[in-house]
Amino acid sequence: MVWYVSYGSNMHAERFACYLTGGTPVGATRCYPGCRDGSPPVDTRALELPGGIYFATHSPVWLGGRAFYDPGLPGTTSARGYLVTAPQFADVAEQEMYREPGADLDLTAVLADGRHAFGPGRYETLLHLGEHDGHPALTFTAPWSAADVEHTAPSAAYLRMLGSGLAEAHGWTAGRIAAYLARRTPFWTAADIAALVSPSPPRR
Repeated sequence: MVWYVSYGSNMHAERFACYLTGGTPVGATRCYPGCRDGSPPVDTRALELPGGIYFATHSPVWLGGRAFYDPGLPGTTSARGYLVTAPQFADVAEQEMYREPGADLDLTAVLADGRHAFGPGRYETLLHLGEHDGHPALTFTAPWSAADVEHTAPSAAYLRMLGSGLAEAHGWTAGRIAAYLARRTPFWTAADIAALVSPSPPRR
């Protein structure tokens, strides 16, 4: 078992479920095939990581910048851990690269060295983030650092999904979510993000 640590849209449990069982998440444009084993996570927990996130490249799923984790950035990153099997983690990684799942990942190198690139792609660099309850915590990010790539604007739909995930995992208010995300992108103000992630008033 390993903790898959999400710092992006998969913090939202319903979206992550599409990676496990297959389907199209709300707000996305891609149908995910799902894992070979579609069992739900054994456990989930809120996590804080040293380092920061930034937005770069262009996602055809979200039509804007993607979140990447850089442990060398100042501050902390709020994330969510899901306790899954190692094959499930491998299948999630493959789906992030728009590939069909089906091959296991050799985790020996990342567990020994803390970092291992199993390919050159945007989410093919594995990071070992310590252990929780005796299980290793792993995530994937880009091979480059935040300073080495042009930052791009995340879409409104993507920020809403990140906001929903932060609210689920950490219990944050819309104001705290907006402040957190606005510090990580120059393309949105905290007020604009707050308007995106604030619950809609009930209809009368």
